[in-house]
Amino acid sequence: MNLDFSIVNWNLIQGFILKGLWFSIILTVIATAGGVFFGTLLALMRLSGKKWLDTPAAIYVNGMRSIPLVMVILWFFLLVPFIIGRPLGAEYSAVITFIAFEAAYFSEIMRAGIQSIPRGQVFAGQAMGMTYKQNMTLVILPQAFRNMLPVLLTQTIILFQDTSLVYAIGAYDLLKGFETAGKNFGRPIEMYLLAALLYFIICFSLSYMVKRLHRKIAIIR
Repeated sequence: MNLDFSIVNWNLIQGFILKGLWFSIILTVIATAGGVFFGTLLALMRLSGKKWLDTPAAIYVNGMRSIPLVMVILWFFLLVPFIIGRPLGAEYSAVITFIAFEAAYFSEIMRAGIQSIPRGQVFAGQAMGMTYKQNMTLVILPQAFRNMLPVLLTQTIILFQDTSLVYAIGAYDLLKGFETAGKNFGRPIEMYLLAALLYFIICFSLSYMVKRLHRKIAIIR
């Protein structure tokens, strides 16, 4: 078997790869923002001490974390159009799925971050006359975000890798871009190898940056 990478040029990258890369990045950013937002709400529900808030949040988080992501992607893609009565589209379905799925994982990260804050911080806020909302917003959550930032970023890197699973519903992500290029130029093996290499470069670079950030945060502490 002879590998031929001479087909790789700017026209191929611009015509097939960049579109998929852009969608993968956008999906990662939106899913991270939405996942952190809803995950924080779920974490607060689980830490509220109120059973009517804790129980449904725990069921949701544990349920989502127990199901493979690819199955959730397929469920949303097939069931949501049936429920709303019209096609949703692979890209929109992927965005909804990833936000809903990642919220469960970010919830556990944020819950650990909130629980890592010494109780004395909470009591100090209460002694100053702060309400629960003010205490959480101004004292606890900023510290929790700082403590959990390396873990949150690591989960985001994993999320970026997982975006390749939207291939199952036909969304045009980075992997789909390489696959389409491989079919058009008759070199699928080379394209899959290049896809793996690009994923490695991106994720390894981001992981290195997270490690450096983790060291800086440790020094600050």
